[in-house]
Amino acid sequence: MAIVYIGLGSNLERKKANIRRTIKLLSKKKDIKILKVSSLYETEPVGYVKQDWFVNACLKVETNLSPRQLLNTLKDIEKQLKRKKAFLKWGPRTIDLDILLYDNLKLKTKDLVIPHPELHKRAFVLIPLMELEPNLIHPTKKKSILELLVNLKKSKKVRKLNF
Repeated sequence: MAIVYIGLGSNLERKKANIRRTIKLLSKKKDIKILKVSSLYETEPVGYVKQDWFVNACLKVETNLSPRQLLNTLKDIEKQLKRKKAFLKWGPRTIDLDILLYDNLKLKTKDLVIPHPELHKRAFVLIPLMELEPNLIHPTKKKSILELLVNLKKSKKVRKLNF
């Protein structure tokens, strides 16, 4: 069984409800066991800034799915929540699911990079991840999530929400 951290984000329609529904759908998967759920955070958009703020969270899960199988499962859930192909990178979406870390695996394929290549640069990922596991070590940066957050040079606004 692998320990995996998944990032969740939504900035269309009922954002909190989209996150809750995603967690419920994941909890029904027989090959995925949710171990921890972070708080929800409202965050300023990255890249394309003329859009609604996001609601973000992180999950710690245990799974026997391979990274590819897990990615396919996450893509299926995105489809169920009516995620459309973005008209631009970092554009609005009903749900966005990212594999952040998969054990200590380092993987790079055309459509899947683990650890997530932007994880160490994004407060909206590091803050909920730190809530789950502050001493977790990033497999390529060799620093804890807490250290990565402290060393973050520039950050968008991130506010904790009520779940």
